[in-house]
Amino acid sequence: MLLNSPLRKIIHVDMDAFYASVEQMDNPELRGKPLAVGGGGTRGVVSAASYEARKYGVKSAMSGIKARRLCPELLFVPPRFDRYKEISNKIRKIFYDYTDLVEPLSLDEAYLDVTENKKGNPSASLIAEEIRARIFNEVGLTASAGISINKFIAKVASDYNKPNGQKTVIPEDVLPFLEALDIRKFYGIGKVTAEKMYQKGIFTGTDLKLKSLEFLEKNFGKSGKYYYYTVRGIHNSEVKPNRIRKSLAAERTFNENISSEVFMLEKLDRIAQEVSRRLTKSKVAGKTITLKIKYSDFTMQTRSRTLPYFISDKDIVLETAKELLYQDKLNNSVRLLGISLSNLNTEKATKKIDQKSINVQLQFKF
Repeated sequence: MLLNSPLRKIIHVDMDAFYASVEQMDNPELRGKPLAVGGGGTRGVVSAASYEARKYGVKSAMSGIKARRLCPELLFVPPRFDRYKEISNKIRKIFYDYTDLVEPLSLDEAYLDVTENKKGNPSASLIAEEIRARIFNEVGLTASAGISINKFIAKVASDYNKPNGQKTVIPEDVLPFLEALDIRKFYGIGKVTAEKMYQKGIFTGTDLKLKSLEFLEKNFGKSGKYYYYTVRGIHNSEVKPNRIRKSLAAERTFNENISSEVFMLEKLDRIAQEVSRRLTKSKVAGKTITLKIKYSDFTMQTRSRTLPYFISDKDIVLETAKELLYQDKLNNSVRLLGISLSNLNTEKATKKIDQKSINVQLQFKF
């Protein structure tokens, strides 16, 4: 029994190798070849990898040098975020044909609540199949989907039959599904946490379920409560169609490490200009400016200041970032600088859309 957890019909749609797939779609010469979106130089990083590249172990966030070492034939292309956003908007229009309860997580994935949907279709699985077929026929890309009673399980399930597949976890299968799940597959458990769980004898959902709430909170802090309830199929977070933007940022990684603040000013000017452009495009402003500094030894530092008024002007962003740069001595040479604005003027403007909680005793057709 899933206690008092509300029962919904949630679909998590996740595009397959989205950035790389868009590049292969737009350039037939790249199809079927190992491809990485990002930089292949000495300071480059892989933003996305095609499935052909993933066979060699290439994955996102990997350095370009390591990726090329794993796959000497790897092709690199620069990212085209405007194009990815254009394609993403087409996909979201398809989602809205079925429900207004769409919560985008990024350009390539989103949650849909189809408990009550515009098609009057009682089967979330059939809706997911139809959506995936439309994405393929109308956009030209493949997508995978997970379908279940809450966001957590739907998210985990969408990765189960990738690429170009889907998995449904019906209510009566939720607990067996979670109990058999490798702990590394639990959304929210990263590599470091997984290693810590291994040390505590936790390898599967069953192992996790045997641990008390007190044990999990003692060993994993606030996340312990989250682990305790999700392994029991309890995750009450609703699909939030109006996700509030919390911050807006831009950053640059340099070809060579920089040691002097003077040489960083030109870089900050360009970053501030990009931040201002994005603020203007998004029609938002913010009060808190944060300067991000990544040193050559990969340690990170942030410095922040909150102003008494909302800003989006490039000059004010730049001047504040300069003050933060000179605020304290640098620890080492610098490989990356970033500027972000938070405490945005959107945080109080968005109204929450109500959703109905469905009684756990209702029989759903998935």
